[in-house]
This record gives sequence, C-alpha cells and structure tokens, in this order.
Amino acid sequence: MAKLTLYRCSMQIDKIVPKGGTANTFEATINPESYKHDYALQYTGTNGDRDTPVGKSAPIPKYSMADPEKVSFTLIVDGTGVVPDSADQTVAQQIEKLRKIAYDYDGEAHEPTAVKIVWGDGLKEFFGRLTSMNVEYTLFHPEGAALRAKIQLSFIQAVTAAQEALEAKRSSPDLTHVVRVQTGDTLPMLCHRIYKDAGKYLAIARHNDLDNFRDLEPNTLLRFPPMRGKGAQNV
Repeated sequence: MAKLTLYRCSMQIDKIVPKGGTANTFEATINPESYKHDYALQYTGTNGDRDTPVGKSAPIPKYSMADPEKVSFTLIVDGTGVVPDSADQTVAQQIEKLRKIAYDYDGEAHEPTAVKIVWGDGLKEFFGRLTSMNVEYTLFHPEGAALRAKIQLSFIQAVTAAQEALEAKRSSPDLTHVVRVQTGDTLPMLCHRIYKDAGKYLAIARHNDLDNFRDLEPNTLLRFPPMRGKGAQNV
C-alpha cells in the first residue's frame, strides 16, 4: 500500500524542487484514516461591503480571488515495535525528523521549509507549508518515554514568485491601471470596463481624491488599483 510521504523542498523563482535523500523524506508508517483538502473563493459586495452601491435591495457578489488551498490530516507514530517499519525508531526520533522536514525554520530562505505531500492518486503532488502541528502522546513506557503519538498536521498551499505573478495577470482587477479620461467617460462606466462592477465608483473616487466624480475632466489621469476585499488597495 502506498504510504503518505513528505519531501522537504527548496523554493526557486519558477518552481518548487523536492530535495533528495532519506534525511529530507518522511514516510508515514501508519497512513491517516482520512485527509481534508479545502478550497475557498472570495467575493466582494457581501457582508456590508462599502463597495456595494447604495440603494441596492440585495448585494451582487463579485469574484475577487481564490484563497490558497489547504490540506490537513492526522498521523499516528508508533514506537512499541509492533509496526515493522518503525521498529528501529523511537516516537521522539520520528517526531524530530518530521519537525526538521516540515516545521523548522530555513535560515537561508528566511521562512519555514516548503514540502511536497504525496499519497496515492488523491494527493499526487501538493506543495505546501506547515501552518500547525499538534502532538498528542497517547501511550507511554513505564519509565515515561512516549510509545505512541497522534500528530495533527495542517498545510497551506505554497507557490513560487513566478506562480504568484502568473496568478496576478489572469484577472485585470488584480493589476493597477492608469486611465486617461476621454470625453463622455463616467466613473461608473470606467469601473465596469475594468472591474466588471460599476458599483466600485465611490472607492475609485476616494482613491483619486475626486471632489466631483460626476463631471470628469477629459485628459485627467485616474488610477484604478487592484480591488481586494473592502475598498481599493495597491499590491
């Protein structure tokens, strides 16, 4: 049976590369009973968002961005000797190896190490960073040494700088636009053209310090920043 495996990785500009060797590989001796793979999307125009046009009977959600994917599962590590693959490792040794691969801070990268998680066809290659590691010791030797532990692990998706840049270019609202006003242009019309949401005109008026957004002067330069969540924010 395929074993859930974590590989320590190095982050490069355009890709995430697993490191070789047993020191950079953690293989579960007991597979988890299940795992969770979470996906989430964000929308503006909800929860009293100030971008919602005044007077609308109900907000119209507008897609904003996709949240990073998340994966979580629970591992059992055993040091009793009844699990063949872990007979030569104590519980403390197994936990320490897992910490070094997924938890420890990388001084060169100035961040925790990214890992590649593989388990059969379901998790062929999920690249993530550890967000939490909870260890519960459940069985002990009479002298006090832990003989079994349950480890809850949660990971958030890891992406490279190149992947982040590509994601930003997929949707025009994620880029800052500078627009020269033409005769007949209105702020709601320009907002609809860029964001597909005319209701953002108040946020753009505030961002550009417009005293009279209803009467735009031709040849005026207006900035249309990325719109994430409430209001306009530069990225």
